[in-house]
Amino acid sequence: MTADLSPTATSLLAYAPATTAPGTGDAAGSLLAADAPSVVQSIDWLAIAPPTLTALAALAVLVADLFLPAHRKRLLGYATLTALAAALAFLIPLRSGDRSTFCVTTGAQACSYTADHFTVVIQALVLGGAFLTVLLSLDDSRELPAGEYWFLLLASASGAALLPASRDLATLVVALEVASLPAFALVGIKRGDRRSSEAALKFFLSSVVATAVMLLGVSFVYAATGTLHLTEIADRLDDVSPVLDTLAKTGVALTLVGFAFKTAAAPFHFWVPDTYVGAPLPIAAYLSVVGKAVGFSGLILVTVIAFPSYADVWGPALAVLAALTMTVGNVAALRQNATRVRSAVRLLAWSSVAQAGYLLVPIAAAAYSSDEQIGSTVAYALMYAVVNLGAFAVAALVARTHPGNRLSDYRGLYATRPLAALALGFFLLCLAGLPPGIIGLFAKVTVFSAAVDAGLGWLAVVMAVNVVIALYYYLQWTAILFRAPDGAPETAGPDTGSPASAPPRRFRVPTPLTTAIVLTSAAGILLSGVPQAVLRFAAVSLF
Repeated sequence: MTADLSPTATSLLAYAPATTAPGTGDAAGSLLAADAPSVVQSIDWLAIAPPTLTALAALAVLVADLFLPAHRKRLLGYATLTALAAALAFLIPLRSGDRSTFCVTTGAQACSYTADHFTVVIQALVLGGAFLTVLLSLDDSRELPAGEYWFLLLASASGAALLPASRDLATLVVALEVASLPAFALVGIKRGDRRSSEAALKFFLSSVVATAVMLLGVSFVYAATGTLHLTEIADRLDDVSPVLDTLAKTGVALTLVGFAFKTAAAPFHFWVPDTYVGAPLPIAAYLSVVGKAVGFSGLILVTVIAFPSYADVWGPALAVLAALTMTVGNVAALRQNATRVRSAVRLLAWSSVAQAGYLLVPIAAAAYSSDEQIGSTVAYALMYAVVNLGAFAVAALVARTHPGNRLSDYRGLYATRPLAALALGFFLLCLAGLPPGIIGLFAKVTVFSAAVDAGLGWLAVVMAVNVVIALYYYLQWTAILFRAPDGAPETAGPDTGSPASAPPRRFRVPTPLTTAIVLTSAAGILLSGVPQAVLRFAAVSLF
């Protein structure tokens, strides 16, 4: 019956429902229906549990906010904390082996969602970072619209957890925007604060431009390959038509731009300082860790899985971006004025730009050697997440008595808060790569070795010079902590410079904030004791 049909018509008929007119008894239609492959996809609910649970919790918190009285809004924060802890718990059964779902049921073996070791490690990082962000936010959330705040944070975390599991460009872009769009609102959530609104607008406009450029690149890649699945893109780029080669190369370059923005790689870093300074402090911490993990996850997936055939395009580009990013970040951090309002947060912002440069090195190295170099980036990201969140936690503590959060406000912190000073000193030494911050030293050596092994000697030299530059401002801040305090410590609002004549009175540190500092300190000390465990945990292969 189908002998005269075209191949296209036959294919369409094979997927048509097996229905016939009553009484016709079309045996051929029944035979086609029996032989046709099923297009009904089974869903692996365990594999998608972490981002799904986080998204459902976001909706539940938003609805619950409508019914809770004002004095019970704090419960929403604890519900958010519980949801993130549950999402983290669902990663435990996923730690062994690959699980894939939303797969193509015809021909090629391509899936849109894969819960492999890389996915589980990055999901642990982003969900753990969101968990610590909630701890930093619990005591300050009364000044913010609680329902909207927790909903936006959970929504962003769900997108961040989805992204490392994405294995096609459409899901990748959707996950990236789900993680980013709520972050715009979180940056500007302080109503009536001019600096917060300005930071959110700058963040939004620059991100939208970067996303538009990335989508143009994705469309070029699709036009050249005819598919969106990362593994299929890699196969088809191996044998792309010479007529489409320039289009494919342009698509690869433009796609990288969007992820370079999310990672705060220079020259796409200009939004970072003002955004961190204008955002609530917990959100600045969230962006510095989770936002960065999102960008680097996407960058790793598109380069190593989708575009290995064009390593000669993205490899040198990322190497140059790495050198430029670490240099710009360290030089700008070096120039911070200790008496400038919010100079401590601004220094952490520029430091995060410099750290992004180090994180780019192993990805660039993967273009010249193998994808095993990616493990160095993942290991460095884990170290950076722990110690940077810890540094922001101590900054949140100091901001309670010194709202201006200047670097000079940390002078003599050891005399008033010795444990907090020791914790911050440890975090800064980890970022600098000096003992007793062994984990920081180990991570930098691992990244340095990746550059050398890939034959990027010039990049290793640039990194070594930048590490030396960074030592100055990290050690300078550390020294301030242990200097004798001034006779009259200053307090100042975010927009005023008038010092107070009396020292700040001591206060009881909120339990959630104390917990965040203790958790990050304990994790940093533990990792410094067994640094090789980080590399084993982060050892990932994307093939």
